[in-house]
Amino acid sequence: MPDLTPAQRASLDAVRASSVSMDRLAEVFAAAGQEFYLVGGSVRDALRGRLGQDLDFTTSARPDDIERLVRTLTRAIWDVGREFGTIACQLTEPDGSHRLVEITTFRADTYQQESRKPEVVFGDHLGGDLIRRDFTVNAMALDMATGELLDPFGGLADLTDRVIRTPAAPELSFSDDPLRMMRAARFTSQLGFGCVPEVVAAMTSMASRLAIVSAERIRDELVKLLLTDDPRPGLDLLVQTGIAEIVLPELPALQMERDE
Repeated sequence: MPDLTPAQRASLDAVRASSVSMDRLAEVFAAAGQEFYLVGGSVRDALRGRLGQDLDFTTSARPDDIERLVRTLTRAIWDVGREFGTIACQLTEPDGSHRLVEITTFRADTYQQESRKPEVVFGDHLGGDLIRRDFTVNAMALDMATGELLDPFGGLADLTDRVIRTPAAPELSFSDDPLRMMRAARFTSQLGFGCVPEVVAAMTSMASRLAIVSAERIRDELVKLLLTDDPRPGLDLLVQTGIAEIVLPELPALQMERDE
């Protein structure tokens, strides 16, 4: 287990203790012999003391088993992407408040060179699921049964150092899903983190790879970046790496203008 500060340990313990519905959910999966983890941005935000109401979990259970287990706790279930392994549900706390939860089977996807849409392959272990995630700070998992933090790629250290790094080589990560380059710029502004040099280098050399991403997805990431409290660092990164020339050419063109 990675070295947690007392505040971080308390934050993770609070996640498991703060919700009766999540505790029951963990018990149901454990009783069925299934692994069950809080993952991704939910763990990152919990460690920063900013856990939201929408939570993401991953499990060894297959989609049909997920639905069967969740139905023992709630009838508010959505099949948001069974083919991708994801079942969503709404859990109700004793005080009447609600939590929206998405539970996804371990994934070990493969990608074709001409598409960012993966060929979905369900995985058999947590490590294979975490390495396919975008950045190390989003590749940590909290075991909901034991409270152990699983951090095979050093996400906790990167969270402490406030840096953006990919679990796999950035060239591989960005080739699989070029939209991650846009996401790196967004997180630069949203989290106030800086990208490590190898990530910046890969973004610069692979900017043209964004051609396989739909304009709608690129627009969505730009909007999220612009709506952060401080969009400038992310926009500067897009200009620095040449990505802005592709997705927002008006922005680097401003460098040629004189501010009287």
